[in-house]
Amino acid sequence: MSSGVKTLAWILLVGWIGGATYWHVCKIKLLCDGPSTMTTAPTYVNPPLSIVDGAQLNLSSPLNFGFKKSVVDPNYTNVKKELDSLAAYLKANPGRKLTVTGLYASIEQNNTTFPDLGLARADALKKYLVDAGVPAAQLQTASRMIDLQFSVDDSTHGMEFGFDSLALPKSEEALAAAEKYEDVFKPMDLYFKTGSSDYIHTPDNEKFLDEAKKYLATHKDKKLSLTGHTDNVGADDKNLALSGKRAAGVKSAFVKFGIAADQLSTEAKGETQPKASNDTPEGRKANRRVSIVVQ
Repeated sequence: MSSGVKTLAWILLVGWIGGATYWHVCKIKLLCDGPSTMTTAPTYVNPPLSIVDGAQLNLSSPLNFGFKKSVVDPNYTNVKKELDSLAAYLKANPGRKLTVTGLYASIEQNNTTFPDLGLARADALKKYLVDAGVPAAQLQTASRMIDLQFSVDDSTHGMEFGFDSLALPKSEEALAAAEKYEDVFKPMDLYFKTGSSDYIHTPDNEKFLDEAKKYLATHKDKKLSLTGHTDNVGADDKNLALSGKRAAGVKSAFVKFGIAADQLSTEAKGETQPKASNDTPEGRKANRRVSIVVQ
């Protein structure tokens, strides 16, 4: 073979080796491009829980509860202790009102009957606190749309808290009208005109009584509990007796309505469980009541 042919063969062989190497390294392993810019997902930071009411209450936790994207139902697992403390605080301070503001993002879908997802979330927490014994009158809901941050597969904090003084109705009639029926397992307060032993009738407490009568007729093991309360004016023993007398009067009225006497239980609490502060006339009126609930 001539030297020229050999030279050409070597050139072709070298070229083939070089081309094959380039293809393997650059096209298959993709190692020939310049340094790539790695895109990192934004760091998700779940804000710590903070519920503060001046110097009276300071609940905090490095953890928080929240809601999955476009979902109403909350996850309370990490902060149940704090929420139970919040419920205890509100029950011990009936003059304080809590506004729960539900947060939501514009990118979320609202599949509820509420005007927005924030109100639905706030209402879910309100129900939690009511189930824990907080009077519904102490709770208010609101909503606010913000640029919420979500983790890849879970939730954001989704809630804000604010406190204020609870404005009470000024008359017994207004107090009675403010009591709204939810179901027979949610306590309702009955009020009395000054000097009267008959409670003030409203459409809501009549609805409660109708539903309680029907329920008790088919659940003989259940009772309608009647608990009498007073303000703190006067001697403790007299207030205890007065609260028991009012509860007994309501029992008599309910027996006449058709509820079996053995399904009605009465208890006297006197001034020991105020609903509002006894420092104002409105608060004292709010405390003079009989609470009814099926148990």
